[in-house]
Amino acid sequence: MNQRVYLSPPDAGAVERELLLDAFDSNWLAPLGPHVDLFEEELAERVGLHHAAALSSGTAALHLGLLLAGVRTGDEVIVPSLTFVATANAVRYLGAEPVFIDSDPRSWSMDAALLADELEKRAERGRLPAAVVSVDLLGGCPDYDAIEAACAEFDIPLIEDAAEALGATHRGRPAGSFGTCAAFSFNGNKIITTSGGGMLVSSSATLVAKARFLASQAREPAAHYEHSELGYNYRLSNLLAALGRGQLQGLDERIARRRELHGRYREAFEAVDGLDLMPVGPGVEPNYWLTCIVVDPSRVGIGREDIRLALESLNVESRPVWKPLHLQPLYRNARSIGGMVAEKIFEQGLCLPSGSALSPADQDRIIAVVLDMTRRAG
Repeated sequence: MNQRVYLSPPDAGAVERELLLDAFDSNWLAPLGPHVDLFEEELAERVGLHHAAALSSGTAALHLGLLLAGVRTGDEVIVPSLTFVATANAVRYLGAEPVFIDSDPRSWSMDAALLADELEKRAERGRLPAAVVSVDLLGGCPDYDAIEAACAEFDIPLIEDAAEALGATHRGRPAGSFGTCAAFSFNGNKIITTSGGGMLVSSSATLVAKARFLASQAREPAAHYEHSELGYNYRLSNLLAALGRGQLQGLDERIARRRELHGRYREAFEAVDGLDLMPVGPGVEPNYWLTCIVVDPSRVGIGREDIRLALESLNVESRPVWKPLHLQPLYRNARSIGGMVAEKIFEQGLCLPSGSALSPADQDRIIAVVLDMTRRAG
């Protein structure tokens, strides 16, 4: 059997190894150290901000971002339905409840028009949400002009879940630079990885300083262990920060490679009726984290699950697009606005291997499987 082809595996080399060894040899092995400080500085600079806190995961960053935005038990937070479950779970960690918004078919991200309409209705009822969480889905961005305007009109904090979108831009502004603060993920499948890790970024020095404090078990500046607030063990280790610094140096090359892979998929499938690629929203330059196809069974003659199983039989990983959160058993009682767009994307969307180390031969093999199946079905 062929060696397994993964959806988006880590891609590391000599630079990462050198920095990891530097961290190891320095004996800074704890969740503090010079590489943590430098990783924060370099990531913040990349996003165009001045402040960042390196954390143990993107979920930790979301949790702290929502907490520092003032979300409390009993509050409601508006979240897009088409996203990974961590986006809503962070809301639940605070005892608040997510309210799900459908997708914009132009970008698959949160529908800004639905959001604005929902906020207006809630304002009339005197029941505004405590916050809005936007998601930069699959390496793209939503319509931030409209989303920021809607949140500003009602003075609602906006938290950007940029977990999947480092390096993407919306009308020239980097993903991660929108809202009160933003969360990045460096999980093993992201465009850069620290194995596990995340970052909270913000233009507010006060917010990031508070996040660092809370992420360090809220230890007061005393010679002994003094604690007045509930804290968390959320800081990133110096070893993983060193890995992240090496990965960040190669971000532009990784984006360029994934853009190239996306272009090859697009060229290969453009003549197949009923087989389309995920749309790119107006003004968005994605980081092409994942290339997703949309398979319309009524036109192609097969469904996305047929293609997924065929690829799996050849030891190639592909994956359906996120299952909408309003369909998840965990959130079956949550309120949802719309949902039909997200449901259709889930039914027809399939993520293809998109890692920056994917070989031309493996991509050719993937393309050949899809084309052969559509040819036989049609």
